[in-house]
Amino acid sequence: MKFAHMGDCHLGGWRQPELQALNTEAFHVAISKCIQEKVEFVIISGDLFDSAYPPIEVLKDAFAEFRRLKEQHIPVFFIAGSHDYSASGKTFLDVLDKAGLATWVDKHERRGEQLILLPTIYKGVAFYGYSGKKSGLEVADINMMKLQEAPGMFRILVLHTALKDAIGSLPIPSVDEKKLPKVDYVALSHLHIEYVKEGRVYSGPLFPNNGPELEELKGGSFYIFDSGAIKRIPLVLKPVIVLTVTITNAYLGTDKILALLEQQSIKDAVVLLKIQGTLEQGKASDLNNALIEQRAKERGAYCLLRSTSALYAAEYSLTIPTQEVGTIEEDLLADFEKKYSSELSKHASSLFTILQMEKGEEEKVSIFTERLLSEVKRGGLL
Repeated sequence: MKFAHMGDCHLGGWRQPELQALNTEAFHVAISKCIQEKVEFVIISGDLFDSAYPPIEVLKDAFAEFRRLKEQHIPVFFIAGSHDYSASGKTFLDVLDKAGLATWVDKHERRGEQLILLPTIYKGVAFYGYSGKKSGLEVADINMMKLQEAPGMFRILVLHTALKDAIGSLPIPSVDEKKLPKVDYVALSHLHIEYVKEGRVYSGPLFPNNGPELEELKGGSFYIFDSGAIKRIPLVLKPVIVLTVTITNAYLGTDKILALLEQQSIKDAVVLLKIQGTLEQGKASDLNNALIEQRAKERGAYCLLRSTSALYAAEYSLTIPTQEVGTIEEDLLADFEKKYSSELSKHASSLFTILQMEKGEEEKVSIFTERLLSEVKRGGLL
């Protein structure tokens, strides 16, 4: 027996057009590999799409790949994941099933306190599936799950959930793997990890779903089961290059980043630019992001992702040597002008005074605005 197991495809999950295209390409390459390897069937263990209602272009690309498999007589068996799951029960996954392009294997019924999974039979294989839900709501159901018997069949359990021995110390709802029904293969997704243990397999993401995953994984993967052997198939479509730059002056930061780009070979690569540091002058918005991206493209980068999550503004602190409350404002402004000496900071005192102006009770907005602008001009701020 030979089959493919993939999941966490998250088609349509990237906002950047270049990365959304790579995500789609990863799905295309995986399907081509399945056809090349002549697998008997494909399992998708949830999160085919990044939402229950993906964009039409994403749907068209995905349906074309399912059509390719159908033309090669390779059936697909699938469940929903926490992203493409819909509490209403209505998703575009239903269209795949009704169009005959894939088979929904989440079939179950409740008998008292038990959840009974019903088999979907295909050529000696019994598929049992239960879809993932938002916030791990499927965990309680899985813990009371039983399988309807299918004697003599190769049994595959398809789940989109977290297992206790796979999450480490993460405080998320999880299923005790020891309580799962005994089957021949457990096709899992939801955790974007490499995990193969006693027939339980997490597919890993078909393509990284965010910046940190791109940095850590560099690419995606899926698995092929071949007569008991479980082989990971890596999918690395573009090199991922991580550049880290530390800046303290936002006004000089752009030139520093451009110089770093000039030193690197980034042709046809996904570039993750991590900008870090504590800004003593300027702010993050003073960086010329358009110029940085333009230079990266000129250097041949496939695309550029910026991260400023580790870039902080300096904390402003003031030591006031006097106990006189009335002088705090003056001390604060004097200290600010001293620490942040610039043409603008010289006007801080005047601006502070002007901003305290209040509109008169009977004063029209237009007159107040004119009076405010007049004071601004008189203070030399315009």
